[in-house]
Amino acid sequence: MNVEAIISFLSTEGADFGLKILGAIAAWIVGRWLISLALRALGVALERGKKVDATLANYLRSILNVVLNIVLVLAILDIFGVSTTSFAALLAGAGLAIGAAWSGLLAHFAAGVFMQVLRPFKVGDFVQAGGVTGTVQEIGLFGTTIITPDNVVTIVGNNKIFSDSIQNFSTLPLRRVDCVAKVANSVDPLDAIGRLKTAIAAIPNVAISPAPDVEILQFTPEGPLLCVRPYTHTDHYWQVYFDTHKAVVATFGAAGYPLPETPIAPRNR
Repeated sequence: MNVEAIISFLSTEGADFGLKILGAIAAWIVGRWLISLALRALGVALERGKKVDATLANYLRSILNVVLNIVLVLAILDIFGVSTTSFAALLAGAGLAIGAAWSGLLAHFAAGVFMQVLRPFKVGDFVQAGGVTGTVQEIGLFGTTIITPDNVVTIVGNNKIFSDSIQNFSTLPLRRVDCVAKVANSVDPLDAIGRLKTAIAAIPNVAISPAPDVEILQFTPEGPLLCVRPYTHTDHYWQVYFDTHKAVVATFGAAGYPLPETPIAPRNR
């Protein structure tokens, strides 16, 4: 290390370089403050626009945040004398390496754009996407945040979601709840079906139309297996699901139905 060169640099250009550092720090602080103001203003404008939903609003804020931060970095580089043209040339020279390293991110970004255009789901929908089931919290630039039913935040890449099948449970007004109930061979299944239809229809938030389906699903050695399928809105799915099982237990208990018994397999002699 040439100490004399360092001393010479500090004595001749040290003050100017220090001012540049202070200017860069000031530009960063002011720039970040202005970016936050711009994002806040955009958020207010989007909230006032009745036709702009939360999904598109979050996506636009994310794009604006990235663009403004890039502009801020370029402005700080310009303070140190690094021209934007040379910076662009540097990026172009490293384009192949960056493209190879970021190919996955670019695929996620492109998938996010297509998701905004095609709108397979929006924020607040209950979906199964990318192998994850839950409520959509945010659709970001590169990934979608989903809250699973067990309250776990899961981020799934947009490209994985867009390249796989998507199930949106919130698109249609009603969803079918699938449950089963088994009766003993000594029980009249038609009597059990009649009792269950009355009990299931009385459960809160069960849809009147279509009416709950209660039919014989299959026959087993222990007795007939009944399918019990009420319809409800997605928001009440689990409430109706658990209440349906409670109604089966209460209905069969009130009717005095015996429990299905497992046949004893004959012993080999």
